[in-house]
Amino acid sequence: MRILLFFLFLSAATFCHAQKETIFILTRHAEKADDGTRDPGLSSEGQERAEKLAIVLDDIEVTSIYSTDYKRTRNTVTPISNEKDLEIQFYDPRDPDFINSLLEKEKGGIVLISGHSNTIPTMINQLAKTNYPNFSEKEYDNLIFVIIKPENTPTVIWLNLD
Repeated sequence: MRILLFFLFLSAATFCHAQKETIFILTRHAEKADDGTRDPGLSSEGQERAEKLAIVLDDIEVTSIYSTDYKRTRNTVTPISNEKDLEIQFYDPRDPDFINSLLEKEKGGIVLISGHSNTIPTMINQLAKTNYPNFSEKEYDNLIFVIIKPENTPTVIWLNLD
């Protein structure tokens, strides 16, 4: 019920925001396969989570999608990319200017970013001037919205998809 109410609110806010606020939707990649490689794809559970994420974000007017160039992060946002006909843009999570460049480039948009247990909290901290710790290696269900309004403190809304 809490998620439904939030999405009703976010849908209304998205409809009315008139390009003044920028919304970042941040998610860690879904569960990865244990295939012994450095770049595994998603497990069957991870693929189900990626499909669920696409359903949850179906009514959100996502304007751009970013992912690190790893199978697990790409595959997490591919269902959304396909549904919304948006190209996945790759970023380097080690680039200290990535978030600052997005704040300018994507101003007024709704930006979905897929990353990792250490990179997503770092981005939240950069955007919202907070100090969230890294996710645990078993944590895959976080969906974080950071709403940047001109001249206001950023708002962080943290949801769990399970």
